[in-house]
Amino acid sequence: MRRAAAVALAVVAVAGAGALTPVSAAPAASALDGLANCTTAAPLTCHFDVPPGDYDVRVELGGATAGSTSVRGETRRALLAETATEAGRTVHRSFTVNVRTPEGEPTGAEGSDGLDLTFGGSAPELASIQVKPARPSTAGTRRILLIGDSTVCDQPAEPYTGWGQELPQFLKKGVSVANYADSGESSVTYLENPALFPTVQPLIGRGDLVLIQLAHNDKTTDEATYRADLKTLVDGVRAQGGRPVLVTPIVRRWFNADGTLNNDIALLVNGLGVNHPAVIRELAATEDVPLIDLTALTKARVEELGPEGSKALYLYNEKKDNTHTSVRGATEYAQFVRDALRAQGLVPPGLVR
Repeated sequence: MRRAAAVALAVVAVAGAGALTPVSAAPAASALDGLANCTTAAPLTCHFDVPPGDYDVRVELGGATAGSTSVRGETRRALLAETATEAGRTVHRSFTVNVRTPEGEPTGAEGSDGLDLTFGGSAPELASIQVKPARPSTAGTRRILLIGDSTVCDQPAEPYTGWGQELPQFLKKGVSVANYADSGESSVTYLENPALFPTVQPLIGRGDLVLIQLAHNDKTTDEATYRADLKTLVDGVRAQGGRPVLVTPIVRRWFNADGTLNNDIALLVNGLGVNHPAVIRELAATEDVPLIDLTALTKARVEELGPEGSKALYLYNEKKDNTHTSVRGATEYAQFVRDALRAQGLVPPGLVR
């Protein structure tokens, strides 16, 4: 049975100009409010029986001893980076999380109902938690939907991690990430599969951002088809009042002898000679679509680290895999996306961490 975590400990709240005021532990409240929805066993987890939708979560971190706490939710999504707290002090953090079915990849397992949060870090300390249906912020509620492949998706099992899985931790309350990327998908299959774009398109609301990164599995897609498929996705997003953003694919870690990345395998030129990043850049220009050139950004980072140092960004050490990213790589690449969203004014600065 789930019960209040750390009930026996005094809960403190910050009041005034840094002064500390002790308060009693909060009693069990509604299903959306309080530690009664959390376990005491490690790892500390909280479950909220809510229907699909977007929810604002407010956590109070800290306690009697020094803590260091991170938050993940649903299918291993990073919702809050590790946050340190001094002994006897607490801090409040808020974020918006998307709850959906399936909770991870659209063609994967359904996962558990409701919202599940896991509190990790080197010394997790949770003093209080509150979950409410998301409401518009002063900057306007925004949802970021992700269309992509296995390098983007919410990967169900370690050590695999998509950059879309790490993106939520860099966004504040008021913007959620709904990750509809799916392993193995090309531009062709993403349009054809009823569980993918035909399902995602009706969910797009007016003003929603839709980030599109498809290329890794377009190994046999000719250029005309690839370009037409991307345009179909762009037009489909716009038809719903959404705002498409084209994203060039992350590079594969495949080096030449001189320490530069291979022009074909690493930089996503398929066997038919289709230069996927180049097509995406051209389409973004002709269709007046915002572009995040993740190919250029990840190329620069991988070449900066070199053949040895860049192994840590991918799953080379674990799986001899030069395509899929580790938690570190996915996190760094998600930061590139965050920076581009902020620099291009696609997400208000006040909603970005």
